[in-house]
Amino acid sequence: MVRRAGNTRLKSARMAAGYPSQQSLADALGVGVRQVRRWESEAPPWPQPEVGQALSRLLGQDLEVLGFIALTHAASQRGRRSASSTVAAAVGLAMVPTQAAVLLQPASVVADFEVVTRSHRRLYWSVAPAALHPSVMAHAALGLVLLSETAGQTRQGVAVALAETYLLAGRIEFFDLREPEHATQTLLRSLQAAGEADDPLLGAAALAHTAFIPAWSGRRDEAVERMVASRTYARRGLASAEFLAWLDAVEAECETRCGNTRPALRLISHAEDVLARGSSHANPPWLDWFSPVRLAAFKGNTQLKAGHLPQARETLLAVLSALDPGEEKQRTVVLGDLAAVEASDGQFEEACRYALRALDQLERTWYAMGMDRVREVRRMLAPHQNERSVRELDDRLYAWSTTVSALAR
Repeated sequence: MVRRAGNTRLKSARMAAGYPSQQSLADALGVGVRQVRRWESEAPPWPQPEVGQALSRLLGQDLEVLGFIALTHAASQRGRRSASSTVAAAVGLAMVPTQAAVLLQPASVVADFEVVTRSHRRLYWSVAPAALHPSVMAHAALGLVLLSETAGQTRQGVAVALAETYLLAGRIEFFDLREPEHATQTLLRSLQAAGEADDPLLGAAALAHTAFIPAWSGRRDEAVERMVASRTYARRGLASAEFLAWLDAVEAECETRCGNTRPALRLISHAEDVLARGSSHANPPWLDWFSPVRLAAFKGNTQLKAGHLPQARETLLAVLSALDPGEEKQRTVVLGDLAAVEASDGQFEEACRYALRALDQLERTWYAMGMDRVREVRRMLAPHQNERSVRELDDRLYAWSTTVSALAR
């Protein structure tokens, strides 16, 4: 006996949307698995209106495209085709579907797309930002195409990876390329993709990054408002202790940028308490830019800005010794802050030594934030610009390779 294939359209759409079994689709719709089994039979019954709408929305296609034949209840009871079908068959015409069949990608596209997303995330720490950014944006463009060609759990998976991709692109634009206007738009796209994925933690991360942008210009009220939104989103998800501490660190950085070091230090102290208490929730895989050592780096910079030089020196030296070898970008920032501590303390020769070490690191791994720190130190050293150590710093700061790299990247 030949086994009939049944409603292969629905089965294929179910698999493409990330529901490998009939039971998984039934659970998503809140119906029994026998109902899904009947839909995938050779003569699928037309779903009830509410369930049909949910099924169409979940799989991204109209019911007709999913293999259901639109019959009136009376006609279905008699087992006859509708009048329109009869007329069409009589004159040799095919029935015109209400919606053209949509190309649906298989569920495997999520894993394939995520592989590149993860690779870009790792490459960020070593590849020149000007070289990496076009590749990240091209990957995001592909994600937008895939988002229109997927449904259900598959679409949600693509949206998560797309939100991560836009988040990385926004970080590059703000921290590395110094393009805050572009970063604003890119981070908004990350937020939108996080909304498509219904991922509140990714949404919180995108919003927190947008808070940096007004804070760098001293617009505290805007930064605080965005942090309130970010924390609201974080409460909707299963936020780890590290994630919540990072939010404190971001707000502390914003306060420091706006000249409010006292509340910034309170926020950092709260973040330390959060990390000490811990959490049962795991870190999201994309939170690779924060750790207790990074929090200490935030603390050292805030202590510096507050004028607490001995404490800042002690904190930053501990951070410098604790950084992993691969954390090269962060190393330039810490070296720059140590140089600023010594410059503020009148130790201009020691300040120059730290600044030169930062420039050595920047030649290997460019980071605009690190170069900003070095230039800030050089402005602090203006009263000593005729000293030999400061002139040596100028020779390195304005060497051909450094100057061209700064302008090219």
